[in-house]
Amino acid sequence: MITNRVQLRPEIAAVVPYRQGSPAGANAFKLSSNENPYEPLPSVLEKLSTHTINRYPDASAHELRSQIAKRFGVTADSVQVGAGSVAVLAQLISAAAAPGDEVVYAWRSFEAYPLLVSSAGATSVPVANSSDHRHDLAAISAAITASTRVVIVCSPNNPTSTVVTDTEFREFMAGVPENVLVVLDEAYREFVVDTEAVRGETLIGKYPNLVVLRTFSKAYGLAGLRIGYAIGPEYVMDAARAVAIPLSVTELAQSAAIASLEHEDELLERVGRLIMVRTRIVEGLRGQGWNVPEPSGNFVWLPTGAATDWAAEVFRSHGIVVRALGEGLRVSVGEEESVEKLLKASQEVVHSRETNQDKPR
Repeated sequence: MITNRVQLRPEIAAVVPYRQGSPAGANAFKLSSNENPYEPLPSVLEKLSTHTINRYPDASAHELRSQIAKRFGVTADSVQVGAGSVAVLAQLISAAAAPGDEVVYAWRSFEAYPLLVSSAGATSVPVANSSDHRHDLAAISAAITASTRVVIVCSPNNPTSTVVTDTEFREFMAGVPENVLVVLDEAYREFVVDTEAVRGETLIGKYPNLVVLRTFSKAYGLAGLRIGYAIGPEYVMDAARAVAIPLSVTELAQSAAIASLEHEDELLERVGRLIMVRTRIVEGLRGQGWNVPEPSGNFVWLPTGAATDWAAEVFRSHGIVVRALGEGLRVSVGEEESVEKLLKASQEVVHSRETNQDKPR
């Protein structure tokens, strides 16, 4: 049957495109996208110049890769840089998984995972989180089959903000076949204070099938420039480079990332301030009766169940834009000035549900 529509891959046509968090209006706080509320450091901005944007960037990002490699004790060829860590993850999945192959990951986790798997033509195998909103690594391990090519572990997990412990991860890796690529997604690692949490930098080189994923978007405040990286075996990074879109990491992004590494102490001091704000938020929420999982990212998870969409509107009415994700709300840690509004909104949700007011439809 001939139609007037272009024929698309059915698995792609069936996928819901990735949606950004809603914008915030006047006098509202956008706490829906896990952005760093601080502007880049002046010392970082000083390094940025638009005088060379008529020229192509360094396609290999050699200087940045060399700096990252030095920090982690690897060669520059063991580092891949992309337009955000999600771009590098897309490269890794495309390089390892084809139609008929499987990619295993926890769910709920980062919304882009199923989209990236479908784009590669592979099959998603989502594994439910445990009742405490953490990865169920035993169930993930049990889901690995002869068709599995990639396993993604997200710590801290987006959107639940929970971590995988170092012990749990090492036990998990001991049972994963060495021909299965494991990606440890640590986009929010800098916000972790839990001493038991897995730390990718301590695992590099210990497993022949492990890649550690990091980003400059969150703690370093460069979300708008789109730059992230991965560290892993050279041949795996070469495969990622082979499927990458050439010249996709701009010179501005590379320069900002290098400058951010040079001034990391100042940036991490800001992270420390955000962690203190996170503590205030969690204490306030728990004081209201919320069952908040211990957060390790720059966001908290509110399990609102069937009331999720309704609760999101309550927050919006108070000038707080949050991310509604199926069975819960992800609330970013933003400006200190947002905390009072946030807690006022969360209190209204609790009060309305307790008194059966404004019941969600």
